[in-house]
Amino acid sequence: MAKELLQDITIRSSKPKEKDYRLSDGDGLYILIKTTNAKWWRLDYTFNSTRKTISLGTYPETGLKTARTKATIARENIANNIDPSDLRKEKKITSQKIKLNAERSDNGLPAINSFADVAMKWLLSTSHLTSETTHSKKTSRLERHAFPTIGNMQLTEIKSSDILHTLQPLINKLNLETAHRLHGEISSIFSYAIVHNLTDYDPSQPVAKQIPAQKVKHRAAIIDPKLFGNLLRAITNYHGTFVVQNAFRLSPHLFQRPGEIRQMLWSDIDLIAAEWKPYVSKTDFYHIVPLSDQAIRILKEIKPLTGRGTYVFPSIRGDGRPMSDGTIRTALKCLGYNSDIMTAHGFRTTASTLLNEQGWSPDAIERQLAHSPRDKVRAAYNRAQYLEERRRMMQSWSNYLDRLIEITTIE
Repeated sequence: MAKELLQDITIRSSKPKEKDYRLSDGDGLYILIKTTNAKWWRLDYTFNSTRKTISLGTYPETGLKTARTKATIARENIANNIDPSDLRKEKKITSQKIKLNAERSDNGLPAINSFADVAMKWLLSTSHLTSETTHSKKTSRLERHAFPTIGNMQLTEIKSSDILHTLQPLINKLNLETAHRLHGEISSIFSYAIVHNLTDYDPSQPVAKQIPAQKVKHRAAIIDPKLFGNLLRAITNYHGTFVVQNAFRLSPHLFQRPGEIRQMLWSDIDLIAAEWKPYVSKTDFYHIVPLSDQAIRILKEIKPLTGRGTYVFPSIRGDGRPMSDGTIRTALKCLGYNSDIMTAHGFRTTASTLLNEQGWSPDAIERQLAHSPRDKVRAAYNRAQYLEERRRMMQSWSNYLDRLIEITTIE
């Protein structure tokens, strides 16, 4: 097909007519003369047996030589099985995306489909599955350790080496628990992205084996009855705030996770039925904790002070939050019990050990510790099956604690 049939003088001297008309340069390239005297470059071509047309600009802004260069590039793309029309659409989308991301950056928001953007969407999608505290910890961990290195990277550009680079400082400092948690969260973000068609694979998977296995660190606990009795007497004489005193005194009676006790809600407590029904996020179910007479007495003592609020043990700052997660740990240290001797979590170990030695049903003890099966139907069955036994066990346990406080030597 003939090419380069036009001359620049021909285009300049062309005049509008009653209808639009073309001046052909050959091989699909032509200039369209509009009735308004506007002059548009066009290229007709065939792609996958379909006739198409693209615009190459207006004359004289786009001269004859430039129009021919654009047409040549378009033909080369067609020869390489690339549709110039699709390529133009992609460039337009990219340009719009760059403009939008610039606006988002000015407003303090991450770029669309960057790691930080998708991470925040994932956090929002999972917020109802975890407690507010857990959700805040995950957000903080990502913001502090992941966003500085891969936060601004497009998800599809992140490689396994980038993720390892993100985790390496934690590994070098032997913060292995944090490294494993962060790796798991990064992997979850990529899983979220895959099901939402934002990427095709998870580059964090090969990184898992590069993180050293974490040595299990058992929380210290006192399991000798006489020594535990000494601790109970010290707790009785503890001189902290009234809120902390009662949280401290209640902890060994209930032996639930420290986070659940400090976030105890008055709305979850039924003093008439002698039950506390907290939601346990770790095992994802509503637990039933029978309350002994001693536990009820402690709750009744603090109710006049905090009963009109949300939390049984509110923060001393009065900001509507529960007391700090380090409060009981600090109280133990004040009594001379460092974390290598006794921890807030250790009350669970102490109760489990001594109750097993006393002959109580291991299954009832496990249910009381909220070590419930993941199967919710089975979990509900187990709670109903062992509830009455746990009521007796909890009252017996509190009575036993009273005896440890009163006597000096266990026979």
